[in-house]
This record gives sequence, C-alpha cells and structure tokens, in this order.
Amino acid sequence: MGDPERLEPEAAVTDETERSWLSRLGPGLVTGAADDDPSGIGTYSQAGAQFGYTLLWTLPLTWPLMAAIQMISARIGRVSGKGLASNMRAFGPRWVVIVLVLLLAVANTINIAADLAAMGAAIHLLVRGPEQLYVVILGTFSAVVQICLPYESYARYLKWLTLVLLAYVAVVFIVPVQWSTVAISLVRPGAHLSGDYLTTVVAVLGTTISPYLFFWQASQEVEELRAKPGERPLRWLSSFRAYRQIDRITADTWIGMAVSNGVGFFIMLTAAATLNVRHIAIHTSADAAQALAPVAGRFASLIFAAGIVGTGLLALPVLAGSAAYGAAGALRWRSSLSLHLSLAREFYSVIAVAIAGGVAITFMHLDPVKALYWSAVINGVAAVPVMFVVMLMASSDKIMGRFAISGLLKVGGWLATALMAVAACAMFVSG
Repeated sequence: MGDPERLEPEAAVTDETERSWLSRLGPGLVTGAADDDPSGIGTYSQAGAQFGYTLLWTLPLTWPLMAAIQMISARIGRVSGKGLASNMRAFGPRWVVIVLVLLLAVANTINIAADLAAMGAAIHLLVRGPEQLYVVILGTFSAVVQICLPYESYARYLKWLTLVLLAYVAVVFIVPVQWSTVAISLVRPGAHLSGDYLTTVVAVLGTTISPYLFFWQASQEVEELRAKPGERPLRWLSSFRAYRQIDRITADTWIGMAVSNGVGFFIMLTAAATLNVRHIAIHTSADAAQALAPVAGRFASLIFAAGIVGTGLLALPVLAGSAAYGAAGALRWRSSLSLHLSLAREFYSVIAVAIAGGVAITFMHLDPVKALYWSAVINGVAAVPVMFVVMLMASSDKIMGRFAISGLLKVGGWLATALMAVAACAMFVSG
C-alpha cells in the first residue's frame, strides 16, 4: 500500500501538536471566509457602486462553479497526500510548475499589498492616524505571528472576526432596496458589454475564483493528514473510508463557498442600493464603509470598516501561506504553518518575502482603487492556466487513481475554467 514516511516533505508531519485549527474547523469553510478579504470587499463594493444591480448575476453563477473547482483542489490534496504544486511537479514539465508558482506568488503579493492598503485605510477611518504606519504594523504583525507562533495559537481567535461578515448581510435590510429590480437583474442584467463592464466582470470572477484558494484548500487537506496519526491519503484507503472523507469535503466546500458568495452578493447589493443610486464614487473599501454612514448610520459604517480589518487579518496568512505552499511543493521544501522555523526556513522565508513585498508596494503610492481592482483582475487572468492544469491532474489516473473526477463535478470544473478563460479573453479583446 505504501509507507507514510515516503510522502512529500509537506505531508510528513504527524505530530498531533502540529495540527492546524483550519483542519479542525474545515478547510472549505475557512477558505470561503478568507475569500471575502479586503480586496474582495473593495471589488464587490466598486462593482455595485459603478454598475448597480447589473453585476449581481455573477455571484449566483459562480457559486457552483467555484465550489466545483475548490472541491477538485481539495480532492487532489486528500487523495494524493500532496499539495497542488507537488502534484504538478510529478505530472508535468518543471518549467510549467515554476511559471504557475511564479504567477501565484506575483498575484498573491499584489493582493497582499491591496489588502494591507485597505486595512490601513479602514483603521484610519476608525481611529485616525497615519495609514502607512498601520500598514507596516499590520504586515509586521502578520509575518511575525506566522513565523514565530503555530497558526492554531492565534487563528482560533481571528476566526471569530469573520462574524462581522454577517453585518454586510444585515445592512441590506436597513437600507431601501428595489427587490423587484434585483430579481430582474439576476436574470436580465441589461448592461452594455463595454470594456469597463467586462473588466469588472473579470475582477469579480478573479476575487471569487482565485488561484491562492486552490493551493490553500489542497494544502489544508494535506494538513488534515498531519493532524491524525495513522491517517493516509484516500488512494490508500478502502472505498468506504475514502468516500466518507469525500462526502465531508463536498459538504464543507459547498457551505464555505455559499458563505463566500453570499456575503459578496450582499456587499455588492448594499453598494448598489446606497452608493450607485446616489452616484457616489468610491476609491477604497474604506470609502465604501464611510459612504454608508449617511445612509445606514455611523454604526453600519464602523462595522463595515472593522470587517475589512478582521477579514484582512485572516486572509493575509492564506495569501502568504498559499504562495509558500506552492514554492515548497515546486522546490521540494518542507512546509507547514505548524512547523518550527528551524524545520522549514525556506517555507517561512517565502511568507516573509511575500508580506514584505506587499508592504513595499504600498509605498509606491499606487491609487488604492486600482490596487484593489487590478489585484482581482490579475487573479482572474492567473487563474486560467492554473485551473487548466488542476483539471488535467484531477482527471489523471496517475495522480488520482480510482478517484479521478467524473460526471457533474468534472463538467463543473471545466465550465469554471472555460468561464474564466472567456471572461479574460473578452476583457483583452474589448481593450
């Protein structure tokens, strides 16, 4: 059957004390929560403020497609006992793996910069003071705790900050919403297919279906193996035990992606109902929070801003960690957020460089709205080649054995890949 000690370095940890809190909570649920990061909040807010209800259709459409590609990524990790990059290295040419990991690292670093800028602006909104100083403090804090503390030691507290996402759902019920218009927009958006509109579609898709989420959820399924002594990859288990885990992955992912897209839907709806109807332009997600004050009250504005900080603190480890998992898998480094620094220096160095790079980018004084917006667009474009390779691996007997995907899951994964490719091509063609 195989020896667990022969797993890739990233799957060779079995100490129960190294168990990730993410693996206990559910990789799908936490991945979904981390997807609504400050960049996502800003993108959804801008989409609603600029185009009103005409982009709401993107969230219901992407829910099943997003769930499909995330389930496929999770299955690859759980079935093989290796992360996506490790499987890519065994599946295809080395240069392809390097290119895909570099795309991931660049997209994640830009995303980190956008998130940090939004978090700094949100703290400024709450307590005033220098935004750039807050960015440095937040970046340093995130890097230090990831490197010096086991992830579960602090993340069990940070996860409760995601509860503020519910405030975005509540706000929509205290502002005037034209529900009949919302219903019509879901089936007949009525928007002109302009370049700006198509670019915003790619931005929404990119912040919803992002490459870092694929790498993260697959790696967290590998962390599940670490957390349980004697646990083995599914390809080594009996069909009964294996399909129990697949059922868990399926339910966990559907729920997690429902949380992600549901919150995104209400953020966009809130912006459309409050900002678009009053022709209020926004430049950051913090601006969206501030713009809500005259309409929904100061409390709603403050909760919105606090949510940006809370989700950012949860998302930064996911962004930096997924880049590190990708690099470690491609270069055969040992990797785990629960490992001590001395056991995974290369892995943690990628985390430090990604966060430091994000902080440095914020000093270039880029337009905050462009940083948020284009980080989502870059994710949307980068997702296409990654999804294509993921689908090939998930359909391969070499990687998946008897658990190679088929049926509706396979159709959903290819549809998600095709949607991202068509949207990216349409954006470039429209210029």
